[in-house]
Amino acid sequence: MDVPLVIRQRLEELGLEQRDLARAAQVTDSYISQLLTRRKAPPAPNRTDIYGRMDKFLRLPRGELAKLADLQRKEELKRELGDPATPLFREVRELVLRKCKPDKAKHIRAIFETQPFGELERLVTQKLLDVAKEVAGQELDNKYWLRMVAQLGGRSYEEMRVVVLEFLDTDIFHISAENCVSFLNPLIEFWDMDLATFGLDIVLSQRVASGLVKRFEFVERGPEQPGVAGSGLKQFLQDASLSGTATEEELAFLKRLRFNGKRPTALYYYRELQNLRDPLHFRTSEKA
Repeated sequence: MDVPLVIRQRLEELGLEQRDLARAAQVTDSYISQLLTRRKAPPAPNRTDIYGRMDKFLRLPRGELAKLADLQRKEELKRELGDPATPLFREVRELVLRKCKPDKAKHIRAIFETQPFGELERLVTQKLLDVAKEVAGQELDNKYWLRMVAQLGGRSYEEMRVVVLEFLDTDIFHISAENCVSFLNPLIEFWDMDLATFGLDIVLSQRVASGLVKRFEFVERGPEQPGVAGSGLKQFLQDASLSGTATEEELAFLKRLRFNGKRPTALYYYRELQNLRDPLHFRTSEKA
């Protein structure tokens, strides 16, 4: 059984309508309709609050729909695993570049265009997405904030909640122009990167996100503690955009590397991973 089937059955058993469920979940009728007709995949349980609301309304055991959604998404992931990553939508890339600090924009654009959806573009986009999603997730239950953002975009409160839920469920491989218009554009004031250290500063909009500055460092600056993995390796392992596709065998290889006092960055490990996968770097066995 999957999420749409369970919901439809419970609605029928209780004599309820889809619009009743939409009101209980504080989303639009259209969102529920697309969910039940499988035109929209169930959102990840850890990125939404609708399952708890729907469990209560449909008189289901607490956590039932979230558990089903998790299983359904894992099965879908198994089917999709191995598909090559597609480049970002043109509108997404242009927004990312437009938000770059002007004195770096030309250089960054050249790198992006030389390496379409390469490691730098993925890294920057992932971090911008992470920061915007963090803000959106924190404000999901803030009706004042949702109404303010909804007003900026000419939407209703319910429509804005749907947009937030969909945004929280996206990733860099599926981010859309709509996500950019709704969140990245209003939330991100600008970003700046030190190309020598790959230190990344993201400044949030004063209007909708209190003007906070988020800083990400990708280079170790202090001495490492004996017997403890270097921060570069830790950052690599913690960053899904860099290490998300690595196998256990590949990770074991990277963890065995030694550097005689040098401190490699997260990007070093990412490049080492790509080198490990490149067949041109290895000779095939030859018969004597």
